[in-house]
Order: sequence, then C-alpha cells, then structure tokens
Amino acid sequence: MRAWSVTLVALLGALGAARAVAMDEDMAELARMVRENCAAETGADVALVERVNAGADLMPDDKLKCYIKCTMETAGMMADGEVDIEAVLALLPPELAEHNAPSLRACGTVRGADHCDTAFRTQQCWQNANKADYFLI
Repeated sequence: MRAWSVTLVALLGALGAARAVAMDEDMAELARMVRENCAAETGADVALVERVNAGADLMPDDKLKCYIKCTMETAGMMADGEVDIEAVLALLPPELAEHNAPSLRACGTVRGADHCDTAFRTQQCWQNANKADYFLI
C-alpha cells in the first residue's frame, strides 16, 4: 500500500470525509490500524471516539486529545504542534478539498496548552465548521 493511502485514510477520518467517500477494504484496514495504534499509544477510550462519530461534540478528555494528535501526526497533518492545512488540502480528493478549504484555512492551527490540546482545538474548529460530516477514525 502506498504511503499516501495511509495519509489519506487518516485525513478522511479526521475531516469527516469518510462518511462522504466510501473506503475500500484496504483503506478501511489502514484506518483500523491507525485507530488501534493511537488508542494503544495514548490509552484513549475508543468509546469516546464512537460517541463523537454518533454526533456528540468533542469532549476535552486528555487521552482523547492525545489520540487526535496521534492520528494527525500519523497522517502527516501535524508536526511539532503545527497543522499543515495546505498539505491536508493537497491530499484530499478535489471535491472534498474545495468544499472544506474555506473552513480549514479559517481554522488554521488553533493553539492549545500543548500539542495534544492544539490538535484537539483544531479538530473542534473543524467539527464546528462541518458538524454533519465530522468523523474521527
């Protein structure tokens, strides 16, 4: 599997595009691996991820914040506490990039107390901008 596929899977999950774009089996497997690895690394409760995916607002749980940071870093969306919005947009399918570009650029990197909090606050901005499609892997 190409490296861009791993990045795309994490991006799709983080941006909510997974609901809009059907994932093939390989992509779904990569998303599962990212989820399992980041949950194990951070100790996050995957039930919180499922609650968000069912429509709940992101909750300020420290382990969930670091889980989000892990998925973003794994995807190449974030490094050293800085979210690379142009890299995110470049990796999205054109129709999703076009739809999400204004809100992603408006959000930019939303700084927090640390890198986990920054990832969380940035994702909160994304969720608030597109609640209907928001989804975490």
